[in-house]
Amino acid sequence: MSDPTPIRTLFLDAGGVLVFPNWHRVSDALAAQGVAVEPAVLAGADARARRRIELAHIVGTTTDQQRGWLYFNLVLDGAGIAQDERTDRALDQLKAYHREWNLWEHVPADVPRALERIRRLNLKVVVVSNANGRLTFLFDRLGLSRFFDLMLDSSVEGVEKPDPRLFLLAVNRSGAEADSTLHVGDLYSVDVVGARAAGLRAALLDPEDLYPDADCPRLRSLGELADRLEGGDANWLAS
Repeated sequence: MSDPTPIRTLFLDAGGVLVFPNWHRVSDALAAQGVAVEPAVLAGADARARRRIELAHIVGTTTDQQRGWLYFNLVLDGAGIAQDERTDRALDQLKAYHREWNLWEHVPADVPRALERIRRLNLKVVVVSNANGRLTFLFDRLGLSRFFDLMLDSSVEGVEKPDPRLFLLAVNRSGAEADSTLHVGDLYSVDVVGARAAGLRAALLDPEDLYPDADCPRLRSLGELADRLEGGDANWLAS
């Protein structure tokens, strides 16, 4: 068997990979409505809420924006908070903030460190995200834009993952080749399925081991991705 084509271009999802909801802001909005829950408890329910959305098989019948607010209700459920008028009011306030500023404004400390390492590898690095039209604004605000050659926001492009057209737009605009491009995301049915449909290789960021049966490589962290890419051996993508 011939060696796999080396990775020359890296596509990264944004939410759940590079940026995460500001759980302190969410906690404060809930507290203002008389609902007490610590940010750490909300953060702890995050990944499992995303997994529950996939297990409900609603991707393909809803838009990313519709799933986004279902996701917050699932986070609350996972944190032991029942949905009621108070939580609905808090989420309405957070929606208004998100439209202007984008609520996915928390950058874990390991993310910039891993991106610095990846940039040193002379790869093209592209963000391919289902977002709300404020992705570039958000990444400029967070100081992340400097790490990327290109950023594609589904709301700007008019097409969203898992539709392979968004990936193909990114391939064409970045001058990449599909067989030497790897996409890393956090949702199998959105990121892995969509990337493969566009002819890309795909890996799943799965720090909590929620996808033990996934038929794709899984990564515990962005730092592990940097380790793999620094090793220069693409055979791990065949696992």
